[in-house]
Amino acid sequence: MYIDSHCHLNKEYFENPTLIAKNAFDLGVQKLIFASSDIASSKEAIDFATSCAENPAVYALAGVHPHEAKEVSSTYLSELDNLLDASRVVGLGEIGLDYFYDLSPRNVQEKVFIEQVELALEKKRPIIIHVRDGADRKEADATTQLLKILESYKKDLHSGIIHCFSAQMDDALWALELGFYISFSCVITYPKNQFIREVAMSIPLDKLLCETDSPYLAPQKLRGTTNEPKNVLKVYETIAMLRGMEQEELANQVEKNIYNLFGI
Repeated sequence: MYIDSHCHLNKEYFENPTLIAKNAFDLGVQKLIFASSDIASSKEAIDFATSCAENPAVYALAGVHPHEAKEVSSTYLSELDNLLDASRVVGLGEIGLDYFYDLSPRNVQEKVFIEQVELALEKKRPIIIHVRDGADRKEADATTQLLKILESYKKDLHSGIIHCFSAQMDDALWALELGFYISFSCVITYPKNQFIREVAMSIPLDKLLCETDSPYLAPQKLRGTTNEPKNVLKVYETIAMLRGMEQEELANQVEKNIYNLFGI
């Protein structure tokens, strides 16, 4: 069973999200997890997941992305609290810090991130993390700041995912120590990203997930096109090759990991 642990199926990206999901289902992908960036997209994800509740199925995340942190309303936490109770919602995300684009002030990003982490603790939900350093990490080290924040909640965390992992081995080990899963996207196929491939080869299999982050980050041979959940097969193929294992064996393990994390 192949699973895309993180994709965006919003209508702003895809004219026909149902067809995009079907393209993946037809190739053997059995579960899609539809990530969110704000309250509106969380509602859209829940509605779509509800319409795709059979097997193969779609599940939803609800959360506020750091890009959108500056736009939150005074009631966003109570709205998010209610959305997390929807039957198709499996986690809170994507949330985190982004010091590359700085679309929201960093202090605002951190405030909204911490508020959502605390809500996840209260609701006993896993969190799905977006983190991106500045072009010069020495000047804008979002990863270290984020992991330090999570460290302060270590004893209460209900696990989660570092999605679209693109950091170094030391960062992966720190995240694993906090109990997080590491999810690899199609960027693992890019020639320059040997450091990401080395992490994928080294971390425990029971902490590894695969995703597309579609519509972004199409695999190497499709660069410049709109990414789709069906391309998660390229991530499985690449990681299985790197680890010297059968693709089916990897898929079976990722399925177990998704069950252990989300109960689906």
